[in-house]
Amino acid sequence: QVQLVESGGGSVQSGGSLRLSCARSGFTYRRYYMAWFRQAPGKEREGVAAISWDGSTRYEDSVQGRFTTSQDNTKNTLYLQMNSLRPEDTATYYCAAAPLGPGSSFVPTLRSAFYNYWGQGTQVTVSS
Repeated sequence: QVQLVESGGGSVQSGGSLRLSCARSGFTYRRYYMAWFRQAPGKEREGVAAISWDGSTRYEDSVQGRFTTSQDNTKNTLYLQMNSLRPEDTATYYCAAAPLGPGSSFVPTLRSAFYNYWGQGTQVTVSS
């Protein structure tokens, strides 16, 4: 059974930093995408950052240069380092995983429909 558990959310002031973690278990796929999504009240869920099994990444335009996603496969953990946080970054952040078959692109997608497994979310609040 695949489980994804996020942690590291909290409240910070504008310009501050947070590091989110996503611990995965039961996920034994060799090829995969893992991603971070967020959803603010009254808004649709949006993809923020994604990483593939080989380390290729993709970022949503508004976080490019501020957020960095990485993974430590020895710890089965995905990270999202968020710097220069803005009030508009306030949302619940979710970790997601998508197992892949042979021949899949190295470049991960930010389309939520592609992802099969989801964590429960962690709240990030940025005050001005």
